[in-house]
Amino acid sequence: MSCCAGTGRSDIALGATPAIPAIPAIQAIQAPASRPVGRAEASDGHRHVVDLPGGAFLMGGDDPDANPMDGEGPPRRVEVSPFGIEAHAVTNDAFGEFVAATGYRTESEDFGWSFVFARFLSREARATARRVPDAPWWCAVAGATWFAPEGPGSGVAGRGDHPVVHVSWRDAEAYAAWRGGRLPTEAEWEYAARGGLEQARYPWGDELTPGGEHRCNIWQGRFPVRNTGEDGHLGTAPVETFAPNGFGLFQMSGNVWEMCADGWTATRWAGADDRPVLDPVGPAGGSERVMRGGSYLCHASYCNRYRVAARTKNAPDSAAGNQGFRIAFDPAPRPEAALRP
Repeated sequence: MSCCAGTGRSDIALGATPAIPAIPAIQAIQAPASRPVGRAEASDGHRHVVDLPGGAFLMGGDDPDANPMDGEGPPRRVEVSPFGIEAHAVTNDAFGEFVAATGYRTESEDFGWSFVFARFLSREARATARRVPDAPWWCAVAGATWFAPEGPGSGVAGRGDHPVVHVSWRDAEAYAAWRGGRLPTEAEWEYAARGGLEQARYPWGDELTPGGEHRCNIWQGRFPVRNTGEDGHLGTAPVETFAPNGFGLFQMSGNVWEMCADGWTATRWAGADDRPVLDPVGPAGGSERVMRGGSYLCHASYCNRYRVAARTKNAPDSAAGNQGFRIAFDPAPRPEAALRP
């Protein structure tokens, strides 16, 4: 479990009080019968796909701030094939189109709860919420879903261009398949996030706030008790906030964690020789999946995982208020509707 990432559902003791609605056995996600074949058109006109040529780059890092358990390093020459990737994370509006077209239910809806940052809840709700022992800022909130991010009574009105949250890895895969895409591999994600900058700390360079300018949505202040919001945001931000990187991709650092296709391993290069690794993919199985990019809850005092090389993990059925995704596409064909006018 990562302190700044969403936590696993198994980290909550379901026998404790206060009561959360009983969690049914989750059913295997089936492709809805109404799911279109191929890439679905999207109505939010600012979404577009960026075609990347692929190539070789140094993946990972040897940053002194890295957690040795995360397996960031050592840096390794990796080569990725050409692919397309959306310029920003999937939005509430876009996910809503998917749900309207297919009737899809997320795992948070089926489980009946999801993880919400405690400071987003009322004092009364915080007092009775079930918490994660090792990360008490996470509350298991009954009724928290993608369309009610803080639980019953909340909503996404006015947040249509914010990243969808409270979606699991399996939910992300289902949406990506409906769009005719897929989740990016971890190697593709890092290649895209670097924006052509070899071994830079962040998508824009090595300074977090060059010239005093905030470039990403992370925590300022003292975590977890006070966020000063110096970057303009206390929770999620619209997906095209801040300047894009050199590839035209928005918020590859901060805002929400982004799920990748790969299963988790902290020993990515075990047994490999010195030759560049072509299109590496983590293990297909296992109980955890890779997440990259950090979120609005990341802070240098305890996490510092908003660096490009940083990585963490979560269970494929878990979801939280700072966990989202963007989708990738194989090179061709791509629909005209996905391109910026």
